Amino acid sequence: MKKTINDLGKYGLVDHIISGFTPGNKTTVISPGDDSAAIAAGNELVLFSADLMLEGIHFNLIYTPLKHLGYKSVIRAISDIYAMNGKPGQILISLGISSRFTLEDIDEFYNGVKLACLKYDVDLAGGDTTSSLTGLTIGLTALGTVSENRVVKRSGAKPNDLVCVTGDLGASYMGLQLLERERRLFESNRDLKPVLEGHEYIIGRQLKPEFPSDIPDLLEKNGITPTSMTDITEGLASDLLQLCKSSDTGCRIYRDKIPVAEETGAMAEEFGIDPLVPVLNGGEDYELLFTVPLDQFERLSRLGRIKIIGHITQNDYGRFIVSGNGEEAELTAQGWRS
Repeated sequence: MKKTINDLGKYGLVDHIISGFTPGNKTTVISPGDDSAAIAAGNELVLFSADLMLEGIHFNLIYTPLKHLGYKSVIRAISDIYAMNGKPGQILISLGISSRFTLEDIDEFYNGVKLACLKYDVDLAGGDTTSSLTGLTIGLTALGTVSENRVVKRSGAKPNDLVCVTGDLGASYMGLQLLERERRLFESNRDLKPVLEGHEYIIGRQLKPEFPSDIPDLLEKNGITPTSMTDITEGLASDLLQLCKSSDTGCRIYRDKIPVAEETGAMAEEFGIDPLVPVLNGGEDYELLFTVPLDQFERLSRLGRIKIIGHITQNDYGRFIVSGNGEEAELTAQGWRS
């Protein structure tokens, strides 16, 4: 029986594709398999990342304003550069556009792009446009730089390192669930108005996310050097498992230590789901996940904005999440996900 993409999962598919490729150029410092590729350029590395966003898969224009989508596209692009401890400088955006879009629609999208570029100090440096028969397709490329002695990969975690995250997790997923519920209700009864009041935080995390772009500099100023790093875009479980796989390690994370916003927990309760579901598998949190040596615990604790949720173990110890009563459950991620 042939294997399906779902059998592999997203990261498994990437590993399968790149397994037959070996870098042949000396300037290729980091090849596929990390958050960004890296090319040697003097004393610095030039970072490259690529993303693809498809209408109906990554966004629904029924409730996603085009201006917000443009803004979010930039965040999605530059998050991979920050995940390598780098500084983004340029983005390229390519669009596949169907005939239903007007010039005003495209202007709205790029108004959002401009706002994000101004906030995160990146330039729109190019791209391409083509016609599409299936709606809107967004191709993203981000470029950035990092000095050779500051680059952080997924593969540097060591046993006893602390597992850390920024912000809180699961809000974007619960914002999406709310928007989808209200969309379905509206489509079944056009007289109903969406009930979104009081849920501005989780909706904002879905439609117009921000990225903790100051964290890498904050860590450096406080003498904290991450051993590994990635961005949380596929869900904590998937991204942490990938980090552990790249580093050939195991991990223990503690449920009670994982930061969850009150509004996220309340919405999960309203939907009748365990808040751990959006935290582990929701995705699109656009936060940083990284590890630091145990001896930097005191420095890290003083920063306040970073949560320590567990530690790295030997690979043969496995990868587990630990409940408040000490019960361990194997950390697993969903299969093929967009």
